[in-house]
This record gives sequence, structure tokens and C-alpha cells, in this order.
Amino acid sequence: MSQTDKISLIDLQIMWNRLIAVVEEQGQILMRTAFSPIVRECGDISAGVFDLQGRMLAQGVTGTPGHVNSMAESVKHFIRHFPIETMKEGDAYITNDPWMGTGHLNDFVVTTPAFRNGKPVALFSCTSHLMDIGGIGFGPDATDVFMEGLYLPMLKLIDAGKVDQNVMAIIRANTRQPVDTEGDTYSLAACNDMGAKRLVEMMDEFGIETLDELADHICARSREAVLAEIVKLPKGTWRNEMVVDGYDVPVTLAAKLTISDDGIHVDFTGTSPQAQRGINVPHSYTTAYTVFGLGCVVAAQIPNNAGSLGPLTVSAPSGSILNAPKPAAVSSRHVIGQMLPDVVFGCLRQVIPERVPAEGTSCLWNLNVRGRTHAGAQGNYGFAMAVTSNGGTGARFDKDGLSATAYPSGVRGTPVEIAETQTPLIFWKKELRPDSGGNGRTRGGHGQIIEIESGVDASFEILAAFDRIDHPPRGRDGGGNGAAGYVGLKSGKKLRGKGFQEIPAGDRLVVLTPGGAGIGDPAERDPALLRRDIEEELVSAS
Repeated sequence: MSQTDKISLIDLQIMWNRLIAVVEEQGQILMRTAFSPIVRECGDISAGVFDLQGRMLAQGVTGTPGHVNSMAESVKHFIRHFPIETMKEGDAYITNDPWMGTGHLNDFVVTTPAFRNGKPVALFSCTSHLMDIGGIGFGPDATDVFMEGLYLPMLKLIDAGKVDQNVMAIIRANTRQPVDTEGDTYSLAACNDMGAKRLVEMMDEFGIETLDELADHICARSREAVLAEIVKLPKGTWRNEMVVDGYDVPVTLAAKLTISDDGIHVDFTGTSPQAQRGINVPHSYTTAYTVFGLGCVVAAQIPNNAGSLGPLTVSAPSGSILNAPKPAAVSSRHVIGQMLPDVVFGCLRQVIPERVPAEGTSCLWNLNVRGRTHAGAQGNYGFAMAVTSNGGTGARFDKDGLSATAYPSGVRGTPVEIAETQTPLIFWKKELRPDSGGNGRTRGGHGQIIEIESGVDASFEILAAFDRIDHPPRGRDGGGNGAAGYVGLKSGKKLRGKGFQEIPAGDRLVVLTPGGAGIGDPAERDPALLRRDIEEELVSAS
């Protein structure tokens, strides 16, 4: 097809769908070749294709909003550091800069140019969570980003097909798990290469020389579709505040949401200042989860790309916990960042309550565990793992919330069998937590009860980064609050919700994840649903 020929709308739509399939294959390859269980088993990744302007054209269905929507910004930073005209076939670039990547050092972003007939035609980018990148570990105790681990600026990882072994040596030397970390880095580069191969196959099939027309079509149609949904909404400004636990003092998340014909803007002025510990959030991650929350309510059926994201904008004061500048500690940025959909839902429920859920657990309750494989073991830690765990989501207007489900992150829970294979820990209990979902006409989802013990004669550490312990999810319209979270020892000692703590050999870690909040008067609940709840022993008969 010559450059002067117009591509038919049917072909444009087919190619758009193919791009989504290509990046989903890219994401699946990343998961199947990764070493870290949080990637391989839980899907803590992102994968996407971008045009030469840095516009995201398609994202893999598999992946987390925090990765996808912040990765969309990181590609622009890659282009700024490595202009398109300097890129060569076989190049790949890497960073884990929290302010130009996905918000903390544990996420590596790799971006690769795709070439056809010797000319660059697109960029593929992907992200995955690496379990250990040195420093004090994946927890919130650091006071600046330099304590949190290896910091990679924008670097060229592969030059015309040749891996920079100096970069790989630095990566290996700065982790407690060098084999896993190196393997995960190669898996990122490999999945991009396959994405580029599949894209070229598609371009050959349709006879197109560039993605320019397709990219313009995707972005324009998606933007139009989102604006068409926004036009249906009332115009004005609404406010909401939500208080969460924070590290050592509560944190207030304040939002002002404005709907106009041009889009939706969320301003977080009034939010608490940045914290001294690692729960701060770079602006890119704040934007990622805020626009995801907006998209779930306003544009749920519209594909996620640069066009659909364009009308959704976010601002937060510099120096606030939602726009913490370098060198703020940001390792556990997800604890606060994943609360943001609930914050904007509090604004939107004043406008379209039937489309907005009640508050839920929101942030992941990851069991970040680390320790020795046996008593007396010396040197680097024998294991380090994030066992992903979740609480309940908030009730929906006409349906109950989901139990033990990660929203908004979308990360799957780590299977017990995998955790027990990768670590010397024994899971004595992992079950739904009765009576944890808030009562209501529709009930909040239930949390979990988890009990873990070391299977060897050695203690282990929990790098706690939990929330909703002092400030559980709030009920709505007469619905009950979700149950608060809890962390402690089987012997009776209560543990802190955040920070490094030791679990003695012979004792058990007990974790109760929060439940989601309910909506409406519990007296209005369908009696058949209440009988089912009691029969399934999720709700007490009394």
C-alpha cells in the first residue's frame, strides 16, 4: 500500500485489534519467561506498543494500572534521552527511575525500538516487578530513595543486539537474588523482541510502511469516545476526603474533581505533605491510578491508550505525598497510590452513585517476607518473596463486593503451593474471613485469614506495608464499614502495620486482611442472599 492510499476503516479496526493481540502475547511471554513468582504467578507486569511520538497505542490485557499508565509516560522519557534517529535495530533501553518509570525501584522498564526494512516504526515497552534490588529491601522504612536499592538511570541495555555486560554485572551485584534478577531483566527484553516481530508481520500482511495513520485513528477515535461519555455527565466540581493509616501518622487524601466538556480533572490540593518514610508517591503513579479509577466508571468499554487517557488529567502539589520529588522514599508507593480510585469514587458517587462502588481494601496486602533457609545461615538472605494477598472490595450498587480480590491493582494472589516451594515457610491457614464484609443492601467483599510459620529452626522477617488497620473502608448510604485489618503473632503480640519486624521461630504470623464496605440499609438485603451468606458460614447467624 502506498503512502498516498487511505486505509479502509475496516482494515484500521482489524489492525487495532491485532495490536491488542500483539501486546497481550508480549505480556504472556513476559510472564512465562520471568523468574520472579510475583510476575510469573501473579501478573505484576505491563506491556504496550507506542508510536514514534511516544503515544501508547495498545496495552496488554494482562497487567496492572500502576505499571501500564505510568509506563506510558516513561516511554516519552526514553525518547527524550535516546532520540529516535539515534536508535539502531537490536537496541534496548532500561531504567527503574521512580520519577521516569513506574514509581519505585523494584520495577524495571525496558523499551525496544521495532524496525521494518531498516527504519524504526514503533516502540515496545514492558515492566515487571523484581523481588529484590538491594538496599534495605521491599519495605517502607527508608528515609530516601538511595536507601531503597539499586537506582538505574536511563541506560542502554543492549546495543545493536549486544548486551552491555557492565550493566548486567551492576544489576547482579546489587541484589540478594542475582539469578532471578538477571533472568527477569532478560525476560523483559525478550518479550519486547517478540512484540516487534509480530508487529512487522502485521505491517507486511497489510502492506503499510508506517503506523502513522493507524496511530492517529486509534488516538482520535478513543478520545472522541471518552469525551462522548463525559458529555453525558453533569458538569461541575465535587470534593471528597479519605483518611488512611500512613506510616506513623494518618494521611489525608483530598480530591477536587471537575467535569467539563473538555474532560475530567482531579486536583489533589489539600492532601497531606510527603512522609519521611517510603510511602510517598511520584506524580506518574498518582496519575496512573487516578485515571484508572476515572476510566473504570466513565469509560469502562473504551480501550486504554494515549487517546482515551488524554481527557483525564491530574494535578497534585509538589511536596505532597502524591507528588513527592526525588529523593523521597517511595518503595511502598502502592499503599497510598492504590487508594486513589476510592478517593475519586467518593467524588463521582455524588454524581453517578449507581456506577460507583463503596470503599474497599484498595491497597494490596502483600506479605513481603525475607529470611534464612536454616538456622546459622550466613551471607545474603536465603529467600525474599512478596506473597500477594488481598482483602475485600467495596459493595457495588446492585451487587456484592468481591472477596479476597485485588482492586484496583488486578494482581492475582500467590498460590500457597508456589510460596511454600520458593520459601521454607508453612501456610497453616488461608481462608475467607467471616463477617469482614460490611453489612448492607449489598455487602462488601470478605477479607482473608492467613497464618504462616517458618518451617525451619530460624526466624523470618515481615517487611510490613499494610493499611486500613486504623481506618477501615467506610460504608455508604447506611451500609456498614468493612472490617479493619490486623497483623500479629499467634502468641498474642500485635504487630505494626508498617515496618520491618521479626517472626520468631516456632511462632506464627497472623494476618487478617480488611473487608470491603457495604451499601444501603442491611434491612433491605434480599433474604435469600442473607440465607446463602449464613449457609456458607461467611456471616454469623446472629
